[in-house]
Amino acid sequence: MSKEKSSIGFGIGLLAGVVGGIIAGVLYAPRPGSEMREKLKDTVCDLAEKHSPAVNEAKRQALESIDLLKYKLEKQYKKFGNMLKSKKMRKAKELEDISDDYDF
Repeated sequence: MSKEKSSIGFGIGLLAGVVGGIIAGVLYAPRPGSEMREKLKDTVCDLAEKHSPAVNEAKRQALESIDLLKYKLEKQYKKFGNMLKSKKMRKAKELEDISDDYDF
């Protein structure tokens, strides 16, 4: 599980670094705005094509982790609900036994 967490963390860090680099490049570029927008568009399109499989894989892994966590939480919720029902049934049985001792 820690390997999955580190992979997701690495992917997020990589994406943040790429976005930060692009933004810094645009802000400090000595070219006119229209030229920079065209270059930025080309760069983003190239990055999207180049890293699309990695992004899709990271997204798939994240969704699998979320589904697993959801399954585990639902399982624990059901277990907790069953435990509460069991305690209520036990308490009802005790009360029934006590009331059987006292015939009114």
